Parts: sequence; C-alpha cells; structure tokens
Amino acid sequence: MKSRNLKLLFFTLLLAAFNSQALEVTVKDQEGNVLSDAVVWFEGEKHQLKTNQAAEMYSMGQKDRTFTPHILVVPQGAKVEFPNFDSILHHVYSFSKPKPFELKLYRDTPKSEITFENQGVVELGCNIHDWMLGYILVVNSHSYALTNDNGVAKIELDKQQSGSSLLNVWHERFEKLDSSEQLKVVIDSVNQKITYTIKQPLMESFDFEADEMDGYE
Repeated sequence: MKSRNLKLLFFTLLLAAFNSQALEVTVKDQEGNVLSDAVVWFEGEKHQLKTNQAAEMYSMGQKDRTFTPHILVVPQGAKVEFPNFDSILHHVYSFSKPKPFELKLYRDTPKSEITFENQGVVELGCNIHDWMLGYILVVNSHSYALTNDNGVAKIELDKQQSGSSLLNVWHERFEKLDSSEQLKVVIDSVNQKITYTIKQPLMESFDFEADEMDGYE
C-alpha cells in the first residue's frame, strides 16, 4: 500500500512539472542592453489572483541600511511585514497614492503588518536614512517575476493560461514611476520566450553610500 502511494505521489509531481513550465521574458533597454530588476507580469482573465494568494505574509526588511529586497512584488490585498535586522532604529514611510503609511522609529519587527489593498507602485523611504529607497509593486495577477542579471524574468504558467494576455513591464528608472509599459501578447506555449524592449529612455541611476555614523542607536 505504501509503495502504491509513493508511485501515485511521484506521478502527481511529474504531471505537475509537465503542465507547469516557465515562460521567459527578456527585457532590454533602447540600446539593446539587458535590464535587471524589471518587474514583469501578465494581466487578463487567466492570470487573476488565486484563492487565498493574498493571505500569504510577505516581507520587506531593512538590513545594512538598505531595504531588502530592494523591489518586492505582491498580489493585491497582500500583507507585508517590515522587520528591522539592523542594530539601529529605522522609520519607514510612503507617500505613494496606492498606500500611504508610516512606521515610526522601531527595532526588530513592528507588531502590525501593512495591508496593500490597491494596485500600483509604492515607493518607500526611511525618515532617518535619506538614501534608503525601496519599492513595493502591487499587482492584480498571480503571474509575475523580476528579471535577473541576464534580464530574464521566468514566470511559471500552465497550459490553461495560453491565449491573449496583457504584458506589463515596470522599472524603477522609468520617468513616470507610477506607470508600467504594456503590450498585448499571445501566449501559445508555456515555455515561450519573449523579448521586450522598453519604449522610453531610462533615468540615471545614483548610488548613495551609507554613513556608518548615521542613525539612531
């Protein structure tokens, strides 16, 4: 009986792996360079939020005076906690329209998480450390990913998600930070490869060095 159950489990996992594969979207800038840390997601009837998807707890921490991860993608309605892994105090806030909020000076993890009910880009800052920036992108989709160092976003899909979809691409260096670029695409294979070149020039990126003497102990 045990052997039969193991065979059934193996068959189930094998079937799931066969039916769910990764579609790849490569994002490039106008000069043909691959673009890392771009957010890619699909919208449409076949990419709507899954039941209880928003019930999962997500996390945007602060470590070494930076937000980690720097960019977090969450489904609409998700709850996000903001643990502080530094020995100093942080003061997290956002004035962004989708979710203005403030977590005053704190250590460790605040007792209350923040719920992100509205779609859009939420830009985060720290009232103590001006160079600290982070982004939470709230999407009405369960098909999303960030591009890696090779500019590739791998999105797990199944065969039932084939057909017309709206491809969205967003990057923190967009001039209009609260808007994504969109393209209608037809998904005809779950392991399809799509290349997307952004339509706009990117803003310059600036690297700010942390002041080791700055911060509240």
